[in-house]
Parts: sequence; structure tokens; C-alpha cells
Amino acid sequence: MRPSLRILTSAVSASFALSFATATPASAQAAPAPRVTAIHVDRVIVGDGTQIADAMVIVRGERIIDVGPASTVRVPAGATRLELAGYTLLPGFIDAHTHLTSIDNDGGDLAVLKETPAHGAIYATINAKKTLDAGFTTVREAGSTDYVDVVVRDAITRGLIPGPRIHASGPALGSTGGHADVNGWSPFLDVPGTGVIVDGADAVRKQVRTNVKYGADQIKIVATGGILSVGDAVGAAQFGMDELTAAVAEATRLGRKVMAHAHAGDGLKAAVLAGVASIEHGSLVDDEAIGFMKQKGTYLVPTLIILEEIVTDGVRKGVPANSIAKATAIAVDRRARLRAAYKAGVKFALGTDATSDIHGRNGEEFKYMVDILGATPMEAITVGTMNGATLLGVEQELGSVATGKLADLVIVKGDPLRDITLLARVSYVMKGGVMTKQP
Repeated sequence: MRPSLRILTSAVSASFALSFATATPASAQAAPAPRVTAIHVDRVIVGDGTQIADAMVIVRGERIIDVGPASTVRVPAGATRLELAGYTLLPGFIDAHTHLTSIDNDGGDLAVLKETPAHGAIYATINAKKTLDAGFTTVREAGSTDYVDVVVRDAITRGLIPGPRIHASGPALGSTGGHADVNGWSPFLDVPGTGVIVDGADAVRKQVRTNVKYGADQIKIVATGGILSVGDAVGAAQFGMDELTAAVAEATRLGRKVMAHAHAGDGLKAAVLAGVASIEHGSLVDDEAIGFMKQKGTYLVPTLIILEEIVTDGVRKGVPANSIAKATAIAVDRRARLRAAYKAGVKFALGTDATSDIHGRNGEEFKYMVDILGATPMEAITVGTMNGATLLGVEQELGSVATGKLADLVIVKGDPLRDITLLARVSYVMKGGVMTKQP
């Protein structure tokens, strides 16, 4: 009697299942063991304000499995050893305010009429590599048109291009005629802004949902005027309290934080009281705002390097005269106000506002923190590592050299506690256990 089709099918299925079950363990056993690297350095600056002398760090796969004095750390058999006498190892740096989609000589005012989102993606690909090579293994993008930062983030995550871990914002939320809008053009031209223009609490709420829909990790909102915009004072409030509150409430409901561009005045204070996670720039923060920020636990990301260079080198860089005048007018007061906020105990995170030629020079921000804020080198390093990780909500995985955390590491020659400028000249960069830069 001929077997039925049902019996044959069952037999084939059972045979296939048996063979698959038998083969699976063999395949798993054939997988290569994770790479183990032992790094011996003069010191490890942990990222929490402490250091370890004559230190050994063991990395297996993408994570740190041990760190401590070399005399107490057992090096696994077969580990690749790096003996780096005279070097210091630190956590990967975190830049909490970047613009990877911008580049040198990108067309100035006419760029908006000449360029497409594809240009931004190309620029970001170049700048992401520069930023990673500078030792910044994590960045927070502070607004990108057309969700280009989301696309670049995903490409890096997939291993298609090299770059840091990106926390993307998508387009910044701005108000009509404000810093994220583009002013000075004929009303008969439909010129797109540098962000999405939203007016009213309902519009703000919808845009927050839209940004999250398309992949934003946080929300950027423009609460006051700016340096590089036309027709607004740096401290001019650009959203009402109802709009700011709507942004924070909706972002919080969706599991996101809000970062607020704000230089001064009532707009800055309103953003803090609305519950934003961080104030970006904070150039003219006053005593009342400092009190609010300490009460709410709001971070300040001062973006020191870009404003200083607009004042000192703006003409050569082609910065509009109006913007140079704005930056120059507040420069002295800005330094004093930011120093006062730091000394008062406001929480700080490192951010460069990297655009143009600052990409790849992000590490120079550490020296500005020492010179302007009055931070010690160790404090500046903590601001640029663990503080940034905490602001971004990734402190369990990044921000310090600790067992179990991701192996995002930076190695510099010399002792940055004696010379903070060394952090602008890194020798080795490791991201997720993979050495991405070495001499």
C-alpha cells in the first residue's frame, strides 16, 4: 500500500526537525569566542571623579569584564595585551550637543536654496567619523532637518558607516519667526526653516508625536532667540508656557526627554519650570534661573567653544556680522554667568554645538570648561563622561570605566590631569570593544 501524502509530509518534517535540532548545537559551538583584550596603562580615570594608578582593563567582546590595579587583575589566557606605558585610559567622551549634518562652507544663507537632505547625510557621514576619531563615542544630535540624524544613527548601528552612538532629535521645534525659522527673505518665498515651525500647544504636541513616530530619541525645542538667527534677541522668549508644558508632557508620556535651546530671560526660566531635561547654551543664566535649575535638577550644556570662536574667529569663518555682534556683546557677561552657575552647583554636561570645523575638535571643549567655568581637569572629565551619560539616561551602560559596562574607551598619551589639552589629541579609541583608532 502506498503511504499517504500526510504520512510522507509528517515523516519529512520530523526528519528535518531532528536534523535541525542536531545541527544547531554544533553550529553554536562553532561560533568564535569573543575577543579578549587586556590594556595596561599608567592610570585609568574612571569617570566618577576617581582614578586608578598602574591599572589593567580587561575587555571581552563588547564589554568590560574587569578593571583595577594591575597587581590585582587576572589576565585571561590568550588575551591580546596592550602595554601602554605613559598612557591614560578614560571612558569614551560624550558630546551632548552636536550638529553632524553641517560642514564647512556649506553655502551660508543660500544653502537652504541649494541643498537637499542628501547633502546633510553626506556631511554627517564625514563628521561622524571625525567625531569618533576625536574620542567621542556618544553624541546627542540637537536637531536635524528631514530626520537625517535618525538615518545616520541607524546606519552606524547597522555597521554600514563608522561613527559614535547617536541620540537623534529629528527636526527641532521652533516658532514662527524664531530661531529655528529663517528670517530676512521675501514673504513671497517659501523658505524652509532649520526646524519644524509649530505654533500653539496642540501643534507642539502633534509634532512631538511625529518626531517620536519617525525615530527621535529626544525632543529639541527652541525656547529663546539665538546668536545665528536674524531679528531676535538672544533672550527673547519664543514659546508660551502652555506650549513648553505641552512639549514636556507629551515627550514624557512617550518616554522621551526634552532639550531646550535657551540663552537667557523668561524663556529660559519657563523651559526649566516646564520640566526640560537640559538647557542648551544658557549664556546669560541669572541667579533666579540658577535656583530653578538646582531645584528641578536641570542640566546646563554650555557649548563654550562655538561662541568663543564666533567672537575670536568669526570673520575668517564667514559668520554673518550680525551674529558676531551678538556673540561679542554677551561674551564677557556670558563667561561670568556660566561660571557662577557652575560654582553654584548646577549640573553640567559637555556640549560643543559642533558645526563647521569644530567636528573632530570636540575635545577642545574640556579646556574651555577649565578656563571659563573654573572646573578642575578631573571635574571637566566627569562632566564630559558620566554627567553626559546620566543626562542621556545611559549611565548603566556608559560614562565610566566599570565592570559590566560597554567598552567605549579613550586612551591618551600623558596625564590629562596635568595637561587637559591632551584630551584633544587622543591616540586610541575603542567603541563596543572594537578598536576604531590607533596610532
